[in-house]
Amino acid sequence: MRTTYAPSRGPAEQIESGNAVREGLASALTSSANTQIEELLTEGRLRDEFLAILGHELRSPLVAVQNAVRILNREAGQDLILQRRMHSLIERQVRQMLLLTAGLRDVSRMSRGQLRLQRERVDLRVVLADAIETMEPEIEQRGHQLTTRGPDKPVWLQADADRLGQVFQNLLGNACKFTHPGGDLALSLQVRGDDAVVRVRDSGIGISAETLPHIFDLFVQADQSVQRSRSGLGVGLALVQTLVELHGGRVSVRSAGLGQGSEFTVRLPIDD
Repeated sequence: MRTTYAPSRGPAEQIESGNAVREGLASALTSSANTQIEELLTEGRLRDEFLAILGHELRSPLVAVQNAVRILNREAGQDLILQRRMHSLIERQVRQMLLLTAGLRDVSRMSRGQLRLQRERVDLRVVLADAIETMEPEIEQRGHQLTTRGPDKPVWLQADADRLGQVFQNLLGNACKFTHPGGDLALSLQVRGDDAVVRVRDSGIGISAETLPHIFDLFVQADQSVQRSRSGLGVGLALVQTLVELHGGRVSVRSAGLGQGSEFTVRLPIDD
Protein backbone atom coordinates (compact mmCIF):
# COMPACT_ATOMS: atom_id res chain seq x y z
CA MET A 1 0.00 0.00 0.00
CA ARG A 2 1.46 3.35 -1.02
CA THR A 3 0.44 6.64 0.54
CA THR A 4 0.87 9.91 -1.38
CA TYR A 5 1.32 13.15 0.52
CA ALA A 6 0.53 16.55 -0.98
CA PRO A 7 3.27 19.10 -0.46
CA SER A 8 2.45 21.58 2.28
CA ARG A 9 2.03 25.24 1.36
CA GLY A 10 4.48 27.77 2.63
CA PRO A 11 3.53 30.68 4.92
CA ALA A 12 3.34 33.15 2.02
CA GLU A 13 0.90 30.93 0.09
CA GLN A 14 -1.25 30.42 3.18
CA ILE A 15 -1.46 34.17 3.79
CA GLU A 16 -2.32 34.83 0.14
CA SER A 17 -5.04 32.16 0.21
CA GLY A 18 -6.45 33.55 3.46
CA ASN A 19 -6.54 37.05 2.02
CA ALA A 20 -8.41 35.81 -1.07
CA VAL A 21 -11.00 34.06 1.09
CA ARG A 22 -11.47 37.14 3.25
CA GLU A 23 -11.79 39.39 0.19
CA GLY A 24 -14.36 37.02 -1.33
CA LEU A 25 -16.38 36.95 1.87
CA ALA A 26 -16.18 40.73 2.24
CA SER A 27 -17.35 41.22 -1.34
CA ALA A 28 -20.26 38.79 -0.88
CA LEU A 29 -21.28 40.40 2.43
CA THR A 30 -21.04 43.90 0.94
CA SER A 31 -23.17 42.89 -2.04
CA SER A 32 -25.74 41.23 0.22
CA ALA A 33 -25.79 44.24 2.56
CA ASN A 34 -26.24 46.64 -0.34
CA THR A 35 -29.13 44.56 -1.66
CA GLN A 36 -30.77 44.49 1.76
CA ILE A 37 -30.29 48.24 2.17
CA GLU A 38 -31.85 48.90 -1.26
CA GLU A 39 -34.79 46.63 -0.40
CA LEU A 40 -35.32 48.39 2.94
CA LEU A 41 -35.12 51.81 1.30
CA THR A 42 -37.67 50.72 -1.33
CA GLU A 43 -39.98 49.31 1.35
CA GLY A 44 -39.59 52.50 3.39
CA ARG A 45 -40.35 54.71 0.38
CA LEU A 46 -43.43 52.66 -0.54
CA ARG A 47 -44.60 52.75 3.08
CA ASP A 48 -44.18 56.53 3.26
CA GLU A 49 -46.01 57.00 -0.05
CA PHE A 50 -48.79 54.72 1.15
CA LEU A 51 -49.21 56.61 4.42
CA ALA A 52 -49.29 59.93 2.57
CA ILE A 53 -51.94 58.63 0.16
CA LEU A 54 -53.93 57.08 3.02
CA GLY A 55 -53.93 60.40 4.86
CA HIS A 56 -55.21 62.18 1.74
CA GLU A 57 -57.83 59.54 0.97
CA LEU A 58 -59.21 59.69 4.51
CA ARG A 59 -59.01 63.47 4.80
CA SER A 60 -61.06 64.15 1.66
CA PRO A 61 -64.26 62.37 2.75
CA LEU A 62 -63.88 63.64 6.32
CA VAL A 63 -63.67 67.24 5.12
CA ALA A 64 -66.72 66.68 2.89
CA VAL A 65 -68.67 65.24 5.83
CA GLN A 66 -67.59 68.12 8.06
CA ASN A 67 -68.75 70.69 5.50
CA ALA A 68 -72.08 68.90 5.04
CA VAL A 69 -72.68 68.89 8.81
CA ARG A 70 -71.94 72.62 8.98
CA ILE A 71 -74.43 73.30 6.18
CA LEU A 72 -77.07 71.16 7.89
CA ASN A 73 -76.54 73.00 11.17
CA ARG A 74 -76.78 76.36 9.46
CA GLU A 75 -79.78 75.52 7.26
CA ALA A 76 -81.57 73.12 9.62
CA GLY A 77 -85.27 72.82 8.80
CA GLN A 78 -85.22 75.44 6.05
CA ASP A 79 -84.46 73.52 2.86
CA LEU A 80 -85.55 69.88 2.64
CA ILE A 81 -83.95 69.37 -0.77
CA LEU A 82 -80.62 70.64 0.57
CA GLN A 83 -80.94 68.37 3.59
CA ARG A 84 -81.44 65.34 1.36
CA ARG A 85 -78.43 66.32 -0.74
CA MET A 86 -76.23 66.66 2.34
CA HIS A 87 -77.47 63.38 3.81
CA SER A 88 -76.72 61.66 0.51
CA LEU A 89 -73.25 63.22 0.42
CA ILE A 90 -72.50 62.06 3.97
CA GLU A 91 -73.69 58.55 3.12
CA ARG A 92 -71.42 58.38 0.05
CA GLN A 93 -68.36 59.62 1.93
CA VAL A 94 -68.93 57.24 4.84
CA ARG A 95 -69.26 54.39 2.34
CA GLN A 96 -65.94 55.46 0.81
CA MET A 97 -64.23 55.40 4.21
CA LEU A 98 -65.69 51.97 4.93
CA LEU A 99 -64.25 50.70 1.64
CA LEU A 100 -60.84 52.13 2.56
CA THR A 101 -60.84 50.49 5.97
CA ALA A 102 -62.03 47.20 4.45
CA GLY A 103 -59.10 47.37 2.02
CA LEU A 104 -56.67 47.95 4.87
CA ARG A 105 -58.15 45.01 6.77
CA ASP A 106 -57.69 42.78 3.71
CA VAL A 107 -54.07 43.93 3.36
CA SER A 108 -53.44 42.94 6.97
CA ARG A 109 -55.01 39.53 6.40
CA MET A 110 -53.02 39.10 3.17
CA SER A 111 -49.71 39.83 4.86
CA ARG A 112 -50.48 37.22 7.54
CA GLY A 113 -51.88 34.64 5.14
CA GLN A 114 -55.29 34.80 6.82
CA LEU A 115 -57.56 35.45 3.84
CA ARG A 116 -60.12 32.64 3.71
CA LEU A 117 -62.67 31.62 1.07
CA GLN A 118 -66.24 30.42 1.54
CA ARG A 119 -66.55 28.25 -1.56
CA GLU A 120 -69.78 27.22 -3.23
CA ARG A 121 -70.89 26.40 -6.75
CA VAL A 122 -71.43 29.72 -8.52
CA ASP A 123 -72.13 30.85 -12.06
CA LEU A 124 -69.30 33.20 -13.05
CA ARG A 125 -71.71 35.10 -15.32
CA VAL A 126 -73.73 36.14 -12.27
CA VAL A 127 -70.59 37.25 -10.41
CA LEU A 128 -69.58 39.40 -13.38
CA ALA A 129 -73.08 40.86 -13.75
CA ASP A 130 -73.10 41.84 -10.07
CA ALA A 131 -69.64 43.43 -10.39
CA ILE A 132 -70.79 45.47 -13.40
CA GLU A 133 -73.93 46.58 -11.56
CA THR A 134 -71.83 47.70 -8.58
CA MET A 135 -69.45 49.71 -10.77
CA GLU A 136 -72.15 51.07 -13.10
CA PRO A 137 -72.56 54.46 -11.32
CA GLU A 138 -68.84 55.16 -11.63
CA ILE A 139 -68.78 54.02 -15.26
CA GLU A 140 -71.71 56.27 -16.11
CA GLN A 141 -70.34 59.20 -14.14
CA ARG A 142 -67.14 59.17 -16.20
CA GLY A 143 -69.00 58.66 -19.46
CA HIS A 144 -67.26 55.40 -20.30
CA GLN A 145 -68.63 52.99 -22.89
CA LEU A 146 -68.63 49.44 -21.53
CA THR A 147 -69.07 46.50 -23.91
CA THR A 148 -69.56 42.96 -22.63
CA ARG A 149 -69.38 39.57 -24.28
CA GLY A 150 -69.96 36.09 -22.87
CA PRO A 151 -71.55 32.66 -23.32
CA ASP A 152 -75.27 31.95 -23.05
CA LYS A 153 -74.75 28.92 -20.78
CA PRO A 154 -73.69 29.00 -17.12
CA VAL A 155 -69.96 28.88 -16.35
CA TRP A 156 -69.74 27.02 -13.05
CA LEU A 157 -66.93 27.50 -10.54
CA GLN A 158 -66.20 26.39 -7.00
CA ALA A 159 -65.64 29.87 -5.64
CA ASP A 160 -66.33 32.48 -3.01
CA ALA A 161 -68.77 34.72 -4.88
CA ASP A 162 -68.12 37.77 -2.68
CA ARG A 163 -64.34 37.54 -2.93
CA LEU A 164 -64.49 36.86 -6.65
CA GLY A 165 -66.76 39.87 -6.97
CA GLN A 166 -64.01 41.93 -5.32
CA VAL A 167 -61.60 40.80 -8.03
CA PHE A 168 -63.72 42.08 -10.90
CA GLN A 169 -64.91 45.19 -9.09
CA ASN A 170 -61.26 46.09 -8.53
CA LEU A 171 -60.35 45.44 -12.16
CA LEU A 172 -63.30 47.46 -13.46
CA GLY A 173 -62.60 50.21 -10.94
CA ASN A 174 -58.97 50.28 -12.00
CA ALA A 175 -60.02 50.54 -15.66
CA CYS A 176 -62.38 53.43 -14.82
CA LYS A 177 -59.79 55.26 -12.76
CA PHE A 178 -57.06 55.19 -15.40
CA THR A 179 -59.24 55.78 -18.47
CA HIS A 180 -60.04 59.33 -19.50
CA PRO A 181 -63.74 60.35 -19.45
CA GLY A 182 -65.55 59.03 -22.51
CA GLY A 183 -63.08 56.17 -22.99
CA ASP A 184 -63.85 52.56 -23.83
CA LEU A 185 -63.99 49.59 -21.47
CA ALA A 186 -64.60 45.95 -22.39
CA LEU A 187 -65.26 42.82 -20.36
CA SER A 188 -65.39 39.37 -21.94
CA LEU A 189 -65.86 35.83 -20.68
CA GLN A 190 -64.80 32.70 -22.56
CA VAL A 191 -64.33 29.04 -21.74
CA ARG A 192 -60.97 27.72 -22.88
CA GLY A 193 -60.41 24.05 -22.09
CA ASP A 194 -60.68 23.65 -18.32
CA ASP A 195 -60.48 27.37 -17.65
CA ALA A 196 -62.86 30.29 -17.57
CA VAL A 197 -61.05 33.29 -19.05
CA VAL A 198 -62.15 36.82 -18.18
CA ARG A 199 -60.55 39.82 -19.86
CA VAL A 200 -60.96 43.42 -18.72
CA ARG A 201 -59.65 45.87 -21.31
CA ASP A 202 -59.51 49.67 -21.35
CA SER A 203 -58.38 52.47 -23.66
CA GLY A 204 -56.74 54.33 -20.80
CA ILE A 205 -53.32 55.67 -19.92
CA GLY A 206 -51.59 52.29 -20.20
CA ILE A 207 -48.70 50.95 -18.13
CA SER A 208 -45.04 51.74 -18.65
CA ALA A 209 -42.54 48.96 -19.31
CA GLU A 210 -40.82 49.81 -16.00
CA THR A 211 -44.02 49.48 -13.95
CA LEU A 212 -45.46 46.42 -15.70
CA PRO A 213 -43.40 43.75 -13.83
CA HIS A 214 -44.40 45.29 -10.47
CA ILE A 215 -48.04 46.11 -11.14
CA PHE A 216 -49.32 43.45 -8.71
CA ASP A 217 -46.95 44.50 -5.92
CA LEU A 218 -48.46 46.01 -2.80
CA PHE A 219 -48.74 49.84 -2.82
CA VAL A 220 -47.72 50.10 -6.50
CA GLN A 221 -49.91 52.24 -8.78
CA ALA A 222 -50.02 52.33 -12.55
CA ASP A 223 -49.41 56.07 -12.73
CA GLN A 224 -47.06 57.75 -10.26
CA SER A 225 -47.80 61.28 -11.45
CA VAL A 226 -48.67 63.84 -8.78
CA GLN A 227 -52.27 64.11 -9.94
CA ARG A 228 -53.07 60.42 -10.15
CA SER A 229 -50.97 59.11 -7.29
CA ARG A 230 -53.61 60.60 -4.97
CA SER A 231 -56.31 58.23 -6.16
CA GLY A 232 -56.48 54.86 -4.42
CA LEU A 233 -54.13 53.15 -2.00
CA GLY A 234 -52.29 50.89 -4.43
CA VAL A 235 -53.59 47.68 -2.79
CA GLY A 236 -56.34 46.64 -5.22
CA LEU A 237 -54.24 44.73 -7.74
CA ALA A 238 -52.22 42.98 -5.03
CA LEU A 239 -55.53 41.84 -3.55
CA VAL A 240 -56.73 40.75 -7.01
CA GLN A 241 -53.70 38.53 -7.49
CA THR A 242 -54.00 36.99 -4.01
CA LEU A 243 -57.71 36.22 -4.38
CA VAL A 244 -57.32 34.77 -7.89
CA GLU A 245 -54.49 32.50 -6.72
CA LEU A 246 -56.52 31.38 -3.69
CA HIS A 247 -59.13 30.23 -6.23
CA GLY A 248 -56.47 28.17 -8.04
CA GLY A 249 -56.29 30.66 -10.91
CA ARG A 250 -53.83 33.19 -12.27
CA VAL A 251 -53.97 36.80 -13.41
CA SER A 252 -51.80 38.58 -15.96
CA VAL A 253 -51.61 41.98 -17.60
CA ARG A 254 -50.38 43.37 -20.86
CA SER A 255 -49.98 46.90 -22.16
CA ALA A 256 -48.22 48.30 -25.19
CA GLY A 257 -47.05 51.23 -23.07
CA LEU A 258 -48.17 54.64 -21.89
CA GLY A 259 -51.24 55.91 -23.70
CA GLN A 260 -51.96 52.46 -25.16
CA GLY A 261 -54.49 51.10 -22.67
CA SER A 262 -54.19 47.81 -20.81
CA GLU A 263 -55.76 44.38 -20.58
CA PHE A 264 -56.02 42.19 -17.47
CA THR A 265 -56.69 38.48 -17.95
CA VAL A 266 -58.03 36.23 -15.18
CA ARG A 267 -58.02 32.45 -15.63
CA LEU A 268 -60.04 30.31 -13.23
CA PRO A 269 -60.61 26.54 -13.16
CA ILE A 270 -64.19 25.62 -14.08
CA ASP A 271 -66.26 23.09 -12.15
CA ASP A 272 -67.84 20.56 -14.48
